[in-house]
Amino acid sequence: MSTKDWLEKDYYKVLGVSKTASADDIKKAFRRIARDNHPDQNPDDQAALARFKEASEANAILSDAEKRKEYDEARSLFGGGFKFSKPGPGGGPAGFEDLFRNAGGGTASTAGFGDLFGGLFGATGGTRRTTQRGPRRGADIEGDVTISFEQAVEGATVTMRTISDQPCPSCRGTGAKAGTLPRVCPKCEGSGMQSTQAGGVFHMSEPCTECLGRGLIVDTPCPDCAGSGRGRSAKTMQVRIPAGVSDGQRIRLKGKGAAGENGGAPGDLYVTVAVTPHRLFGRTGHNLTLEVPVTFTEATLGAEITIPTLAGPNVKLRVPPGTPNGRTMRVRGKGARKPDGSLGDLLVTLNVQVPDGLTDDAKRALQEYAEKAHQANPRDALFGS
Repeated sequence: MSTKDWLEKDYYKVLGVSKTASADDIKKAFRRIARDNHPDQNPDDQAALARFKEASEANAILSDAEKRKEYDEARSLFGGGFKFSKPGPGGGPAGFEDLFRNAGGGTASTAGFGDLFGGLFGATGGTRRTTQRGPRRGADIEGDVTISFEQAVEGATVTMRTISDQPCPSCRGTGAKAGTLPRVCPKCEGSGMQSTQAGGVFHMSEPCTECLGRGLIVDTPCPDCAGSGRGRSAKTMQVRIPAGVSDGQRIRLKGKGAAGENGGAPGDLYVTVAVTPHRLFGRTGHNLTLEVPVTFTEATLGAEITIPTLAGPNVKLRVPPGTPNGRTMRVRGKGARKPDGSLGDLLVTLNVQVPDGLTDDAKRALQEYAEKAHQANPRDALFGS
């Protein structure tokens, strides 16, 4: 992501949140926009695709605490909404990658320049700064997937479509039209920085006014990326969701993000997982939960009942005589898979069903039971005789 984009785009406005929004608010806002505008849901809607890309770009910055801090500081420095409109010396747009990174002695972001101009960036004396364009790690990207309850418990491989920032395929990241190459900025000699006197003996380094901090000048810009050297790339990949993932969990898939530059490693893919609820089973950690109704007679006299499991055959559960309503019983090894490969348990809560449509004979039988059981008043201990 270029500093030009940071200064010109209000990512808070894109997601519809305030500048003081929490990380959770930002995540919810992005998920809402992504759900409504995802390309899979709107295959022929270019406006929805543009909205999805814009929101993905904003979320990539604001959901990362370090990037968000840099973004806020950059916009604060230039007052927000600052526009870079100065064309390059040849009439095309100049590059803006790493305007502030160069100020700190970092590396420029244009792919391939280390190999093309590596011998031209040596020390030049005076107050000029030097820089080398070495490998740079690719950007991290984010996405959302929705999986079933069973997939969350057992793990699954799902298909996911991602959109990320990649080197422009036409110019291979140089920003220059095919058949041409960028040239080293003559003013800063490729450093991207220039030194100005700030009173007395003090000197201040600032981005070069000729190349705007890039260190290189593109005389004939690439028509496909307008000289930026970057382009959007959409790809479909198979993503492995580990067993035991929970609803709303954010998982990191190393090396599945945007491609690196100058031989740098690719970024990472961060996937936020939404899990659809199951009609019977719930989950607490690695244990599954299940509510099972039993009759008054089964709870009183005891019984052996058949209950389902999530991924296997039904099992038998023995209900002891005199089981109270709400008792939870444990079935070992019928829960969710743990990281070590073992299984949690199935927690079965029994709900005693009170009969509501008794025949006269049944009523008489219950009355006779009450007279013979001589059961103590259960409220005496609370309210007294």
